[in-house]
Amino acid sequence: MDHLIAACAFSEAERTAVYHAIETRRDVRDQFRSDPLPEDLVRRLLEAAHHAPSVGFMQPWNFIMIRQAETRERVWQAFSHANEEACLMFEGDRRAQYQRLKLEGIRKAPLSICITCDTKRGGPVVLGRTHNPATDVYSTVCAIQNLWLAARAEGVGVGWVSIFHEDAIKTILNIPEHVKIVAWLCVGYVDELYDMPELAVKGWRDRLPLDKLVFEEGWQDCEDM
Repeated sequence: MDHLIAACAFSEAERTAVYHAIETRRDVRDQFRSDPLPEDLVRRLLEAAHHAPSVGFMQPWNFIMIRQAETRERVWQAFSHANEEACLMFEGDRRAQYQRLKLEGIRKAPLSICITCDTKRGGPVVLGRTHNPATDVYSTVCAIQNLWLAARAEGVGVGWVSIFHEDAIKTILNIPEHVKIVAWLCVGYVDELYDMPELAVKGWRDRLPLDKLVFEEGWQDCEDM
């Protein structure tokens, strides 16, 4: 059996659903409800992530499920320390604007998922990774995007926390040295989502025009964006 199937386009309704999930996906920072997610739903999200493409089919990801409030509080303390450092990197009005952003997903969401990349999975030589070892991380990011889009389709909010020192989280979760933390995701039901990215709504940064980002046949000079 050759395992080949027809490469036909989706139906119009299916295409519309895919693009709708992409265009309305949001990074949720504060609006989580506390009620737990059903286990079968969580399993569907993980299955979606696990169906992501990966270099050499190495599937370098792991999903550390965090539900205990005590663990999430320890992680929030690590985040809070790093967040104070990040705040000091901005000045004036920009710092005040940063301080007004609500970043409470770690405490509010009923589930956190620490998604990691095992750099040793697949052995010392992995097909497609021979000249760019970072492709294992790229693969893990594909898994994260799969999970995020599936969550949007399920009416579940996701927030990606990136403000922390990796060693601090590794210590809390006992993660081996060769394993990289790629994302801490806060996951839970939300009643509302912004109709555009929150940072655009709150005046932090606007979406760049696509036409300024598309080049033909090579790099072109462009104004600072």
